[in-house]
Amino acid sequence: MDSRQGSFWDHLEELRSVLLRVLAVVLCCTIIAFLLKEELFEVVLAPLSSSFPTFRLLGVDAFHIHLVNTTLTEQFMTHMRVAFYVGLLCASPYVIYLLFGFISPGLYQSERRVAIRLVGSGYAMFVAGTLLNYFLIFPMTVRFLGTYSVSDDVTNMLTLQSYVDTLLMMSLMMGLVAELPVVCGLLGRVGLLTADVMRRYRRHAVVAVLIISAIITPTTDAFTLFVVALPVLLLYEISILIVKYTKTNNDTTN
Repeated sequence: MDSRQGSFWDHLEELRSVLLRVLAVVLCCTIIAFLLKEELFEVVLAPLSSSFPTFRLLGVDAFHIHLVNTTLTEQFMTHMRVAFYVGLLCASPYVIYLLFGFISPGLYQSERRVAIRLVGSGYAMFVAGTLLNYFLIFPMTVRFLGTYSVSDDVTNMLTLQSYVDTLLMMSLMMGLVAELPVVCGLLGRVGLLTADVMRRYRRHAVVAVLIISAIITPTTDAFTLFVVALPVLLLYEISILIVKYTKTNNDTTN
């Protein structure tokens, strides 16, 4: 009993050490991001201008959207939030490495290989979803809504807080939505999902995607809904192929 208790407390101490290292690396990355204010916000505010790579590639007419600050602490608090999000994103590979190193000794060799592929693909898809939002979905949303006007007598005044909150929220949500192929692949591997079922309920999935897209997007316009829904529907079709490949691979192995 004493050995079991000792083992439990040893694991608890190890977990405490891992969590402290996680907090330390996230804090360091956040501080570095905070100190690089000009470079950080040059990237964050880039979609406001027609010189953004996506707009140049699509040949969008010249435009520029100006942001305004409406409260005393808004700019500083926005700086803090953006620095923390970027710091967490930059630190995430090492954080995942630390957490996986803590968990992996309790896994069998075969489970460890599956876990490595699952964690690696999940992280890659989250980053891909975040980049997709930054380079396509969010810029198109800002371009459409920031320049839309019902009359020349009405001037748009987009606040810094609204802009940054929308960017961070949509980046997080698109990162999570991009995990769809990974989740479907996992369900297909354990036999809980098949490609035939996904094809059969494709129309239901379209409705579900539209609902999810409406939840993700902070606005209610049809343009933003379409821009978000299209990549998600593409992810669903990719998920069907992944589930089909997973089943075929399992059948071959068995």
